[in-house]
Amino acid sequence: MRVNDLSPVIGSKKRKKRIGRGPGSGHGGTSCKGHKGQKARSGASIRPGFEGGQMPLHRRSPKRGFNNIFKKEYEVINVKDLERFKTMSSIDIDALKNSGLIKCEKKLIKLLGDGDIAFPIRIKVHGATKTARDKVEAAGGSIEII
Repeated sequence: MRVNDLSPVIGSKKRKKRIGRGPGSGHGGTSCKGHKGQKARSGASIRPGFEGGQMPLHRRSPKRGFNNIFKKEYEVINVKDLERFKTMSSIDIDALKNSGLIKCEKKLIKLLGDGDIAFPIRIKVHGATKTARDKVEAAGGSIEII
């Protein structure tokens, strides 16, 4: 076997489709685009979901519910999550972010009453439930609403 005897496997090399090069090429005339119509024109592109001027599916399907644009979204923390902090430490938004309890500093923070705490702690949050407030104050701590 020599280098000049080598050839690619039959079927592995395919010729490029040369469109618009006359009738002898087999792809002349309309250049594989059919006759007229929107997609036959130059620069034709149809956005996804376009149905030819018919009312699109996403507009003709019924809508339900209500989106309140003034809704307040809270990141929640439970009383049991505060066990990782030291006694009488002052906890604010930065401390909660650094400890990994909250992900987004821009959202409001609310303390919920799940779990117990055994030592006094000062915490600054945007909201707290009555049970959370009772548990923190029973341990000797305080909650400051920002």
